[in-house]
This record gives sequence, C-alpha cells and structure tokens, in this order.
Amino acid sequence: MITSMTNSRVKNVIALIKKAKTRKEQGLFVVEGTRMVKEAPKDRIKDLYVSESFLMKEENRTFLEKEVAVPFEAVKDEIFAKMSDTVTPQGILCVLQKMDHNLEYMLDQKEGPFLVLEDIQDPGNLGTMIRTGEGAGIAGVIMSNQTVDIYNPKVIRSTMGSVYRVPFCYVDDLPAALRLLKKRGVHTYAAHLQAEDNYDGCLFTGQTAFLIGNEGNGLSDEVSALAQHRLKIPMEGQVESLNAAVSASILMYEAYRQKRGHLTDRNK
Repeated sequence: MITSMTNSRVKNVIALIKKAKTRKEQGLFVVEGTRMVKEAPKDRIKDLYVSESFLMKEENRTFLEKEVAVPFEAVKDEIFAKMSDTVTPQGILCVLQKMDHNLEYMLDQKEGPFLVLEDIQDPGNLGTMIRTGEGAGIAGVIMSNQTVDIYNPKVIRSTMGSVYRVPFCYVDDLPAALRLLKKRGVHTYAAHLQAEDNYDGCLFTGQTAFLIGNEGNGLSDEVSALAQHRLKIPMEGQVESLNAAVSASILMYEAYRQKRGHLTDRNK
C-alpha cells in the first residue's frame, strides 16, 4: 500500500493530471471513477490505484475482480485524495496510454459526419461535443493544435466514456486538413453567423464535416473561406450566438435525423 506523498508514482499521477506537457511527453493520461475505469480499454491501462476505503466494500472488491480484472495498487485515503482531481473522489483511478488517431485513419474507417474544431478552449465544451457526437454517430473529431487538450481531466469527465469510442486527432495545419477532406469527397459546412442559409435547409446525407470555431472569435477567415458551404442556426430574441457545444450538437443531430430518415425511406 502506498502511504507517502513522496512516492514517485503518486507524484507522477499528480503531474499527469495537472500538466498537459507531462501527458504529451509520457503519452499517458488519467481517468477517475468506476464508470470511466470499467469502460477503459483494458490493453491501455498502465496503472490502477484504489483507496483503502474503496477496498473495504465487498461490492468494490467484486467490481475490481470481475469488471476490471487488472492488477491494482492500494493507496491510503489521504494520499489518494491528493492524487484525485475531483472534490469527492470515488476511490479509484487509472493511468492509460493515449488513443490518438491520424486523419487518414479516420477517413478510412467509416462514413458519417466529422466534427472539425478550430481552437475550442473550454474543456466542458469539447467533452460535451465528443459525448454528443457518439450519440449522433459521427465518424470522428478533427481538432486544430490550439484546441484544449482532450486529455485534460475536465474534458475526460465531460465525455462520460465517449472519449474511448469516438476517433479523434489533432492537426498542425487545419487548412491542409480541410483540403484533404474535400479531396476525399467530404462536404464541409461552416457554422457562421453571417451565413445566408439555415442549417435545416441543407442536406447532410452524404459525407459531411461541420466546422465549429473558437467560443469567443468563431472560425478564422482562412478556415471559413475553405468551407464549401456556410450555414447558420436561426435564433429568436436578442441572442447573438449559441454556445459552441450547443451549435455542434444541433448540427450533428440534424445530420443524424436526416440519415435515419434516408435509411427509412430506402427500406420501404
């Protein structure tokens, strides 16, 4: 059992939680809670830690044996609390190997809309987009290298496990990535306040990518100019814009609605 804050493994977990640089250098990240640990790909779990109080409950010991089935290290409660990034730790966390994909891989995997994100900064927004994207059946998420780190603990929690299942990648050159999408037959739609076309008047049943910009600045002129289409979400009242995650969710689910309708019509 780990009983000291000077333990090198404890220090490393804390560094992985707090520092994107450490996560990048080691190719590792941390998840917390029974659900996130249960759904984690077993072949990517490097270390598993549980608090001593977690181990005192029989149902937790059964969970570790039957649902997780990987070796673990027990940690004194007060030490585990320091390792955790949550106010009320559940008493279980694990260190995982990263799951980055590349753009070519994602384009080859399956049809479906892509989400292209330029410089999204809010961890909750990114996590929500990934979680909603899984529900809407997207093919993957493509992010500029200035987008918040997907392995930030706040992003991870917001995904509720979808981070394990939705392919994603960061690209150093977002315009080049958009040109590749076009070359591969993917139609790109930029969410833009100055667009003339409403989103519900567009057809998304083919290969599609939705471009969502930074929360404060929107899409850059260069990126929005590369989109084949611009669209907007009509709004009433004095609202100037919608939250980035809300906008992305509306577009992804409109594509999902159209796809479901298309399949239904085809099977009549």
